[in-house]
Amino acid sequence: MRRRTSTPLPVPTSTPLPVPRPPAPPETLAPVVGDPADPEREAGVARLFELHYASMLRLAVLLGADDPENVVAEAYYQIYRKWQRLRDAEAAEAYLRSTVCNLTRMRIRHLKVARRHVENPPDEVVASAESTAILHDDQRVLIDALQQLPTRQREALVLRHWLGLREKEIAVAMGISSGSVKTHTARGLAALTQTMEGRR
Repeated sequence: MRRRTSTPLPVPTSTPLPVPRPPAPPETLAPVVGDPADPEREAGVARLFELHYASMLRLAVLLGADDPENVVAEAYYQIYRKWQRLRDAEAAEAYLRSTVCNLTRMRIRHLKVARRHVENPPDEVVASAESTAILHDDQRVLIDALQQLPTRQREALVLRHWLGLREKEIAVAMGISSGSVKTHTARGLAALTQTMEGRR
C-alpha cells in the first residue's frame, strides 16, 4: 500500500496593512446633498420667488383661498424641501403652481368641514387685506360668481383664462387628464355665464 504524501500549503506572505488616514477637517468636506445651506438651491428658490410670487398669490386668491399668503408660503417651503428632485426651472414653476392648487383645494375642503361643526357659522368670509388689494372693484362681481362654482371648474377656468395655460399644463397642475380639463372648463364657463347673466 502506497503512502500518500501531503503537499505543504503555501504560506501567504504578510503584506503591510494600510495605515488609515485621519478624517478630513470639517471645512474641507463636500456639502451634503439637500443641505439647507446648498447655494444652488438657495439661489434657485430665490429666483423662483422673485419671478412667480405675485402670480402664485393671485392664483391662490382666484381659487378662493381665505389666506392666500400662507398658502403660497407653504408652497414655496415644499418646493424648497424637494428642490433636488426637480429637473429645471420650468419643472419647478409647474410644481409650484400644482402645489398652490392642491393646498388651496385642501384648505377650502378643511374650511367646509370646519364650518359644518360650528354652531353659528359666520354669514360671510372676510377676505384678507392682501386679497382685497389684489382684486379691483370691477372684478369683484366676477370673482364672487367664480367662487360659487365647484372647485374643479373654478380651477380649470382660472388656470386657463387668468394664467393662460395650455390644456396639458392645466392637466398637470390639477392632476387630471386633458379630457377632464376640457369638461371642467366647458361646464365652468357655462355655469359662470349663467350666473353672470342672472345678476344683470
